[in-house]
Amino acid sequence: MHDQVNKILFISLSNIGDAIMTTPVLLALHECYPEAVIDIVGDQRSSEVFKHCPFRGEIFHKQKQRFLRGTPALLKALWFQSYDLIVDIRTDGLAYLIPAGKRYTKFNKKLNRKTTGLHSVQQHMGIISEIFQGDPPQCYIWVGNAENKFAEEALGKYYGKRLLGLGIGANAEIKIWPTENYLSLLEKTGEFFDAAIFLGDDRDKERSDFISSRVDMPCINLCGTTDILQAVAVQRCLTGFIGNDSGLGHMASAAGIPTITIFGIGDPDRYRPWGSKSIWLQGENNELENIKVDDVVTSLKKLMRKL
Repeated sequence: MHDQVNKILFISLSNIGDAIMTTPVLLALHECYPEAVIDIVGDQRSSEVFKHCPFRGEIFHKQKQRFLRGTPALLKALWFQSYDLIVDIRTDGLAYLIPAGKRYTKFNKKLNRKTTGLHSVQQHMGIISEIFQGDPPQCYIWVGNAENKFAEEALGKYYGKRLLGLGIGANAEIKIWPTENYLSLLEKTGEFFDAAIFLGDDRDKERSDFISSRVDMPCINLCGTTDILQAVAVQRCLTGFIGNDSGLGHMASAAGIPTITIFGIGDPDRYRPWGSKSIWLQGENNELENIKVDDVVTSLKKLMRKL
């Protein structure tokens, strides 16, 4: 039996992948308090993840380029709200500066990997373990009718077909599996799909064009043409997704499709996309070059056989 809670403030994280990995906590809070309105603090771009959440209230942005990283302005906006509960995943002290009935943060929970688990989602869920003891929900991103219509139009005659999504970019060159490997991957798996769909930003367009011009299978290059929610709507139409360690992998997993993430550096035990249909590969000695194309092909076939 939970206390009466009518309004909650949920303080999320900044990067897209990190924000997505907080959605299980948001879903768990809604399960515990289905009548409560949940306001959200997030960054301008990553908070798109929460735009269509049906049980959210207002979204407040922390404008880091403003005075004192936007904290005074954010405090002013939140001060006169009346919160029964604050759940702070970010834990930068903001929760303790806002009036509230009760707070859950990393400061008031003795969290460690032994008690919560290795993954970030498990650690985030540990913050609310006093009120939610079930298994962590899957990550989730809500999309609207406009985004679904965009996906249908962008995919055209391939909408509803067998589609392989590729995210061949990342926010650092050291995280990018060689373009030639993705080309070889399509050559070896093209018979299983009707088309390849490239997703990413403007920086990924040239690499995607390079691959598209050298394979026999149809390709649609959407790099630089979608926002976050449009990309997720497209991913929901895919048969599977393969990409580097980036926000797109987390988005694909949250879209509920089979996902393979290719890691070099990084800690996949903690930061891999969370989901029952998500797997990952990491090169020996954390070197991307040590992941062979055939390793990814084998993993893809195994993943698809499970469906």
